[in-house]
Amino acid sequence: MMDQIKIEAPAKINLTLKVVAKRLDGYHDLETVMQQIDLCDEIIIESVDEGIEVNSNNSEVPVAEANLAFKAARLLCERIGVTRGFRIFIDKKIPLGAGLAGGSTDAAAVLRGLNQILDFPLDLQTLLELGLQVGSDVPFCIVGGTALARGRGEILESLSLGPHLELVLVNPPLQISTAEVYHDLKLAELNDQPDNGAFLEAWYRCDIIGLAAHMKNDLETVSVVKYPGISEIKDRLVSLGALGTFMSGSGPSVIGIFGNRQMASKAWQTIKEVYQESFLVSSYIKDKGGIINA
Repeated sequence: MMDQIKIEAPAKINLTLKVVAKRLDGYHDLETVMQQIDLCDEIIIESVDEGIEVNSNNSEVPVAEANLAFKAARLLCERIGVTRGFRIFIDKKIPLGAGLAGGSTDAAAVLRGLNQILDFPLDLQTLLELGLQVGSDVPFCIVGGTALARGRGEILESLSLGPHLELVLVNPPLQISTAEVYHDLKLAELNDQPDNGAFLEAWYRCDIIGLAAHMKNDLETVSVVKYPGISEIKDRLVSLGALGTFMSGSGPSVIGIFGNRQMASKAWQTIKEVYQESFLVSSYIKDKGGIINA
């Protein structure tokens, strides 16, 4: 049984996001293609005598019950009756409240990391069940890579390796309430929803232009009206050579997809002068489950 582990927690973006229906429990059924990118938090977990402690380099990260990583650790320990404690440090690099599943990916990393520290007492299905109790995006963040997700996000179909994506991600200084975006969404008025079938055809052909044409997000219909700055970023990315642009989750992060790394880098060098939180990123390739060392 090991005493410490370091694990990467990659950000998640929605390459497509189709809202299918509102559920009786208040959630929405989605059909979305999720993708991990190489913008990662780093999680360090070490054994201590008792209790669960969460700290971070970012003072805005909650450190107790409100932290999803804390909740994940507590659920796993309760599930298997662990009596020892764990200290969790989150080296935060993913922007907070950006539609990038920063909290969910930290929780997923903690579930995977603790399971490894404890010599794998839980199978993948059990980890996914625990993850869903923490948040809708956590199951995908456990599985990683690229996946078509349905339901609340818990019904996952992993996609085989497709094209390498070169992206510029811009996170504007906007505070967006996910609950408000879903509340204001008018499903009956959506007339240009994502075509995930066409997207997947382009994916398996490694057709970047085809992918760009089908990267759509139903939640943009609300967010671009409430927050005009999102449209401004999309237009600026297109002017810098983006083949397509889309919002991740409920926003405010906007992503532009480019034909190659050189074009993406050139656009990023320009746009970061205007938007401080801009990132040059690529699709994240799963390797060792994100484990850095143990």
